[in-house]
Amino acid sequence: MLLTITSTTSPATDLGYLLHKNPSHVHTTELAFGKAHVFYPEAEPDRCTAALLLEVDPIGLVRGRKGPPGEGRTLEQYVNDRPYVASSFLSVAIAQVFGTALSGRSKERPELAGQEIPLEARLSVLPCRGGEAFLRRLFEPLGYEVHAEPHALDEMNADWGPSRYFTVTISGSKRLSDLLTHLYVLVPVLDDDKHYWVGDDEVEKLVRRGEGWLAAHPECEVIARRYLKHQRSLTRQVIEQLLAEEPLAPDDAEAALAREEAEIEKRISLGEQRIGTVVAALKQSGARRVLDLGCGEGQLVRALLKEKSFDEIVGMDVSHRALEIAGDRLRVERMPEKQRERLKLLQGSLMYRDRRLEGYDAAAIVEVIEHLDPPRLAAFERAVFGFARPGMVIVTTPNAEYNVKFENLPAGRFRHRDHRFEWSRAEFTAWAQQIADRFQYSVRFVGVGPEDPALGAPTQMAAFTR
Repeated sequence: MLLTITSTTSPATDLGYLLHKNPSHVHTTELAFGKAHVFYPEAEPDRCTAALLLEVDPIGLVRGRKGPPGEGRTLEQYVNDRPYVASSFLSVAIAQVFGTALSGRSKERPELAGQEIPLEARLSVLPCRGGEAFLRRLFEPLGYEVHAEPHALDEMNADWGPSRYFTVTISGSKRLSDLLTHLYVLVPVLDDDKHYWVGDDEVEKLVRRGEGWLAAHPECEVIARRYLKHQRSLTRQVIEQLLAEEPLAPDDAEAALAREEAEIEKRISLGEQRIGTVVAALKQSGARRVLDLGCGEGQLVRALLKEKSFDEIVGMDVSHRALEIAGDRLRVERMPEKQRERLKLLQGSLMYRDRRLEGYDAAAIVEVIEHLDPPRLAAFERAVFGFARPGMVIVTTPNAEYNVKFENLPAGRFRHRDHRFEWSRAEFTAWAQQIADRFQYSVRFVGVGPEDPALGAPTQMAAFTR
């Protein structure tokens, strides 16, 4: 894979000082996945181009990885685009080879490192999942001119259509550190993949690299989601931290992400009807110890605390910030002692077994599952129905059929930008029934909100009992 960066600010060869790479030499750096070479195909006073050529060894990557006998000998490992196509490997190389420039430092030309100068970056082959339109939506708001040359899937078979690959040139007056930062973040976003494990440390990395530009970017949420491989909990952490840095933004990211959904459902006060229906079902079950899983800012917890029939109420969410907000809004510190003893707020994930959740009479999971990527539903099902195994489980989710009734919801759009799916009544029924069969629960279904004879209610609820 090849990246070139061109400067035309005289003397253009000062680009070598900014990159900390002498134009008269070829520089080679050993990386964990191959080699990176930096050289200058042109170095004149009025124009200088630095090239980063990355040699990725996809076979070596697999052979060097520990695993079961025979792993890594599939044809896929020998026939792939890793050596040629810009990806997260390029981001790693930028950080390691151009680390000082990425941080905005230059010992010899400190004043130039802080200036915006005309720069051009060219990526020989860049995957764009989402096409040229998405590519432009990422770079143009940052002030770049974008030229994208699409590549056919097969030049000998034009009727096969275009591929997802482009040769891309972006240009604009930028600090070199900003240009490198934008490439570092957005190349994996366009590829919509990363070739290494994505965990909590990637949150800190994205917040740091996104400082000063990401929060205001119109595609901020999409960038965060793709950069973090669609892990909802990590995405929420990034949005929370970015919003916390904005003085005019609300102090809770979950509220910001839910604003559109709340506005859509406002006319019929659907949120209040949902809470009321869930509380009524829990009371009717005779439950004394209740879980609110995915409690967010604590709306259901607040309603449960008003009911004296519940002895213990646990609110759990994956976000530390959401739990802080819930604590503030519930005024936990000012609660009478007996009331406070009834309440616990826990941080945790619904993707893993958590022994703290075992032994409870009932659990409510309100408007949560639609935020999970479908492949992760199986882990959620095991964690809740297989391990925690409350006596009763209440799950609510939007009824996709009802969406046509919302005048302010464009056709084909979900109610919330972070929803991964919205199910019809038949789809929800099929999902719930297979859970009941697999984990030995019975299940009944309830519509929540004003019911349309043909479309059903806006919210669908399943009540599982053992």
